[in-house]
Formats: sequence, C-alpha cells, structure tokens
Amino acid sequence: MKKFFVSIVLTISLLKATADEGMWLPMLLGQQVYNDMVKRGLKLTKEQLYSVNKSSLKDAIIIFGSGCTGEIVSNQGLIFTNHHCGYDAIATASSVQNNYLRDGFYAMNKDQEIQTKLTVQFLDKIIDVTKEVEDAVKGLNWADRVKKLPEVYKAITDKMADKENGLEARIFSMFKGNQFILYVFKRYRDVRLVGTPPESIGKFGGDTDNWEWPRHTGDFSVFRVYGSADGKPADFSKDNTPLKPKHFLPVSIKGFKDGDYAMIYGYPGSTNRYENSNGIKLKNDIENPTLVGLRDMRLKYMYEQMIKDPAVKLKLAGNYANVANYWKFFEGETKQLKKFNTEAEKKAYEDKFTSWAKGKPEYENIFADYAKNYATWTPYSKQRQFINEGILGSPLAAFSAGLISLEDKLLKTNTSAADLKKALDAATANRAAYLEAADKPSDEKIMAAVAMMYYDDVDKNQQLASQLHVSSVPTSAIFKNGVIV
Repeated sequence: MKKFFVSIVLTISLLKATADEGMWLPMLLGQQVYNDMVKRGLKLTKEQLYSVNKSSLKDAIIIFGSGCTGEIVSNQGLIFTNHHCGYDAIATASSVQNNYLRDGFYAMNKDQEIQTKLTVQFLDKIIDVTKEVEDAVKGLNWADRVKKLPEVYKAITDKMADKENGLEARIFSMFKGNQFILYVFKRYRDVRLVGTPPESIGKFGGDTDNWEWPRHTGDFSVFRVYGSADGKPADFSKDNTPLKPKHFLPVSIKGFKDGDYAMIYGYPGSTNRYENSNGIKLKNDIENPTLVGLRDMRLKYMYEQMIKDPAVKLKLAGNYANVANYWKFFEGETKQLKKFNTEAEKKAYEDKFTSWAKGKPEYENIFADYAKNYATWTPYSKQRQFINEGILGSPLAAFSAGLISLEDKLLKTNTSAADLKKALDAATANRAAYLEAADKPSDEKIMAAVAMMYYDDVDKNQQLASQLHVSSVPTSAIFKNGVIV
C-alpha cells in the first residue's frame, strides 16, 4: 500500500503556469507557508484546511480505492475521482453485452447505481507519534531497531483502531525515519458506480499521452459512498443510505480567470525527492531499464490475448492499465533524469557538503558511506526487479507467493485452530479472486518469457534454482479436489 499523506501544491498564476512547489502535511503547515498561501489568494483559514474537531477540507478529500484521491461533492456522498482510478471497477462492472468501459454509463437514479468492490477512506486525524516511537526503540542498534519497529507500530495503532466504527490506524515513517506520523482513517465498504464517460473520452490519448503535458483527456468518473442508516461503515445492502459527509466541496460553474488561486489537496503517495546521486545512478542504469523491459513484455502478452476476445479484454483491462501506467512513468522518469543531468547536479551538491563537513566527524563520512552501501547493493538490484516486476508480475506466481503465510501457519506446531482457519479462509478467497481474474494463455507466456530473461540477464550466482525449497507439508494437506481446504 502507498504511503498516504496529504499534500498541497500551490499554483501562483494560471497565466504564467508556474508553481510554488512543495508538500506539506496540513497539521504541520506552518505559519510562514500559510501566510504565503494567503498572499497568493487563499481565502480559507487554517481550521478550514484541517481541523480535528470541526468539519474541514480534510473531511471531503478521501482515499479512493487502493490509493487514489477522490473528493466528496454533495451531501449525498457523491464522489468525483479520475477515470483511471475507477478504471478497474468500471471494467469489472462491464460485460461484453453491457460494456461500460467502451460505451460509458450514467445512472439516472440511485437504483441504477452499480455495486463495486471498492472502498473509500476518510481521514479522521493525524498525530505526530515520533517521541512515542523513538522512546520505544531508544538505545537499540539499527538491526534491533528495525526488528522492533513493527511491534511498536502495532502497539500504538491497536489503541486507535475501532473495527465496529470502521476506524483503521497506520503509522508512516517520514523523512527516512526522522519523523513518525499516525494516520487514523474511517473505511467505508459500500461504494457504487454512478457515471463514467466512454473510454474514448476518459482515456483519450491512451498510454501515448499518459504522464504528458498538456493532456486533453476527460479523466473523471463518478461514484457514491453508502453507509448504514446511522452513518456507519457497512457491507453492501439495499437498506444502506447515501453517506451524509461532515464536509463536501461545492461545485462552481462560474469558471476561472487568469491569476486565480489554486492548490492541490490529496494523497500523492510517497516521494524520493531527496534521493542522493548513487540512488539516481542505480535507477538510471539498472532499476528503471529493467522494470520498463519487464513491463513492456507483460503488456505485449496481455495485449495479444485482449485483442482476440472482448471478454478477455475486459478481464485484463484493469491489470493492463496498472502495468502500463507505471511502465510509462518509469520510462519518462529516466529520460528526464538524464535530460536534466540530475545525477551530476546532486553529486555537485554532495561534494559541497562533503567539503563543508571536513573535520566534523558526525557528517564528514555520510556520502562515502552512502557510496559504499550502494556499491554493495547494486549487484543484487537487478535480481530484485526481476522478482518483483517479472516473476511476481505473473498472477499465478503472485497468488502462489501469497500462500507463504498459510505455509507458515501449517509448519508451526503452536498455530491455533482459529488462526489456521483464518489463514485457510484467506487463501481460499485469494484463490477464488485469482481464478476469476486469471488469463491462462497470457500468464503462461509471461512466465516463460520472464524465466528466459532471468536466465540471460541475472547473475548466475543469483539464479533462483539455488534458493528454492520444497515444503515438507504434503499437497494433500492443503488441497482436496483442486480446492484449498
């Protein structure tokens, strides 16, 4: 899952098309940044941007699905989000006969809205727990610290979680472990498709225009979130009612004029903006080219099957779009890093820092240590890409890897009956989901191609054959008549 945090990017002037770039946590906005926003035209107070106790913008900005941003635009739980964010749900709701991906769809009333498997999360609060985390790992060496952190996280988040009311808590490390922020979200599980333009509008320009500017696509879709009669999260039911949010964004039809203030408020995921020159070199030379090559191959074999059968096209549409999205991103990232000579620019900054740090023991070896660690890791980086983007890029391999947790429970003699049943139920559900989404012909070709590419490109000392093991658990203990039992 992505590291979710709220960001604000300030656009100074639409006429000049320039921006005062930056990411700020709303709770840590700072008076200086806020004053700059006001000077540029912001008319909202800090409390209106973010408040724990009162309704604010944070209550209208949601995590949509597995990591997109959405916004509530009515007192009836109506959601606007991107077409590409709703893409998989639109494809899943479609059939060859009713192809909403191709033709578009608009519900004329709430009864026509279509059930999805999506969830949305509302931000409840953000808490800085840096002191609590640091106190719990004080005095530990790095290895013990890393080992203990999950336990510390769980102890803190368990106190904030409330399953009955849909509250979930997660801690994320900011600034490479220098700050720890606790996020509490309320997750709603009944989300319905309300409207979408046809793919020819919602994905106009396709992968060619993706990540390019300007882009002339109608990249939007419309959903609605429902809850129980008392407004609590609930599974899909005809008795559920549209959620009445704490806050929603009014939609203006007045348009805008040059110089109007604008900002982005949402969930951008994570950033490695402060990556050093060694990391950029690794990305340019090995990681990105390997990733792009593997995704290019996966797209090729999926596309071969998609053009043969409309049903297969719908089945693979969401996965294909996800693979293609970051295939294009990483290809473009490499081009831009090289175009602007970012590695050399970073190295120049680092050299200045190193010169300044001479005679200061706590600082003077920082970049030398970075270089040493990257040199140690670099020979293995291609293998990691092949495993994550190649082998686990196969749906079957990814499903099989998910059985490791089940294997772990089966091999441990102290596993309780309840924990074993939970693991078995999860594995069975994952199997059903895999079979529903799987396309055997493309998967077979992907696995065959990955195996050959792995053999040719990865250091022979790192070949998987030397790392695989055979489980001591007999297959009959897991499967019966082809079904996980």
